[in-house]
Amino acid sequence: MNRTVIINEFGGSNKLKVVDYPINEPGIGEIRISHKACGLNFIDVYQRTGLYPLDLPHALGMEGSGIIEAIGDNVSHLKVGDRVAYASMPPGSYCDKRVMPAAQVCPLPDEISFEQGAAMMLQGMTVEYLFGRTTPIKAGDTVLFHAAAGGVGLIACQWAKSENITLIGTAGSDEKCKLALENGATHCINYNKNNFEEKVKDLTNGVGVDVVMDSVGQSTFEGSLNCLKPLGMMITFGNASGPIPPFNLGQLGAKGSLKITRPTLFTHIGNHDVCQEMANNLFTKVISGQIKIIIGQKFPLSDIALAHDSLESRMTTGSTILTI
Repeated sequence: MNRTVIINEFGGSNKLKVVDYPINEPGIGEIRISHKACGLNFIDVYQRTGLYPLDLPHALGMEGSGIIEAIGDNVSHLKVGDRVAYASMPPGSYCDKRVMPAAQVCPLPDEISFEQGAAMMLQGMTVEYLFGRTTPIKAGDTVLFHAAAGGVGLIACQWAKSENITLIGTAGSDEKCKLALENGATHCINYNKNNFEEKVKDLTNGVGVDVVMDSVGQSTFEGSLNCLKPLGMMITFGNASGPIPPFNLGQLGAKGSLKITRPTLFTHIGNHDVCQEMANNLFTKVISGQIKIIIGQKFPLSDIALAHDSLESRMTTGSTILTI
């Protein structure tokens, strides 16, 4: 039996179905992987609800780790028996085994466990491009990072510390703020107790931050722009609170000639060589101890609906994985 989680229609977690799905031999440029674990991310929720539409029916899941079982033609960077991890399109990692394109599958160093590998690829390579490929950020700069106690956030806190970047985080409880601070945030604001915009102005002596990294979306967008110093960069890379409504670009000029971008990981890793380089940069940070992958929750694949509910209700911290 090859268990695979699919959706036949968009909606709540009750739309997630575990089915027995046949497995094929890999074709040209493909591999077959036997999963050891797979990751859970907010993009999975966006796809399940239809915010990011998929052709239905469709399997879900964007990252995983495991062992290569078979290789098709024209795959030179992997061999049968290799330990690997990946984040990639199309979705389909919530399963025991899958056949998939090989280009974004990366050799996983022995020093990194399968569970860590499943928990770190999408979130860790997201942090890699946020700090290294989107806008110049140097030691001494100040970044505002929302959802600092989440999976991406905890990696970002540690990454910023390793690069001597000041990171002001936000989170929804004192416990989550404490976790962000323990992982390298310079400051962390409980947005349920404080107006984050006012606190950022206080912490920066009214100057504002160089860069905002915002995966929350609708509820933080306006305040995030107001936290930027003149010529600052707003990086919006998610919509956990809902999509950002239509926006008058003229406001960017009025607020200080601000810049804004909406990158995705999958644009960056679409190039095989860039993907492998990003993964190696992440692996180096983890093996050196500069980044610790915090797995806050584990669910068996059969509990996929509960896992989604926990993520959506913001009851999770760090990364969440599904065990196979």
